[in-house]
Amino acid sequence: MSNIDPVLTVRGLVKNFGGLLATDHVDFDLWPREAHAVIGPNGAGKTTFLSQLAGELHPDEGTITLDGTDITRMSVPARAAAGVGRSYQISQVFRDMTVLENVLLAVQTTEGSSFSFLPSVFVNKTMLQSARHYLSLCGLQDREDALVMSLAHGEHRQLELAMTLATGPSVLLLDEPMAGMSQIESVAMIDLLKCIKQDYSIVLVEHDMDAVFTLADRISVLVYGRVLVTGTPDEIRQNELVKEAYLGDQEDV
Repeated sequence: MSNIDPVLTVRGLVKNFGGLLATDHVDFDLWPREAHAVIGPNGAGKTTFLSQLAGELHPDEGTITLDGTDITRMSVPARAAAGVGRSYQISQVFRDMTVLENVLLAVQTTEGSSFSFLPSVFVNKTMLQSARHYLSLCGLQDREDALVMSLAHGEHRQLELAMTLATGPSVLLLDEPMAGMSQIESVAMIDLLKCIKQDYSIVLVEHDMDAVFTLADRISVLVYGRVLVTGTPDEIRQNELVKEAYLGDQEDV
């Protein structure tokens, strides 16, 4: 990857909560079309790190750069407009509306339109085509007329991912996409993410190690807010420090 630049660069990231150093001078790179997993024990700072990438928390020190632009102090909406999408961050999921209507609302955000103009969207063939593309990509093409309240848990996660993709991100921040899923739903989500990673750069925080080692091109192990090691899945599996700090005790995942 020496001939290309990272799409996302983090340098010296620090976040303090009182006396707790939740993010301890973290350096991190995400390359184009790479799935980079962040793993570690409970309390390691994974969610805090992801929240800083998304703009939900601002670091006390350090920088976050997206495609050469410093986004460290950008708001969540500004960062989303720049190309950072956090899956499951969209709060405007309307349970009494259909799956298609919800994705159309997400598509509208890329057009600078207000949610209040939804009825006019249905005469916009381009937006309809776009919404159906993301539904198909996320395996919901046969559920577009279903009410959101009728969806199974796995389908709801698929919808949230479709809505995130519909906002046009270049970088996806996935926070435990397999959480609460059955084995069958998890397998389906892993297959879906395998497909998506061909076109997006992904930061993945996930407790399911089978999913991590299947999806990740590289893995960073976070312990007490600091990156212990970064490497390929095989390198992480074989690293004695990682086994001692984390992989040897899966119940702490």
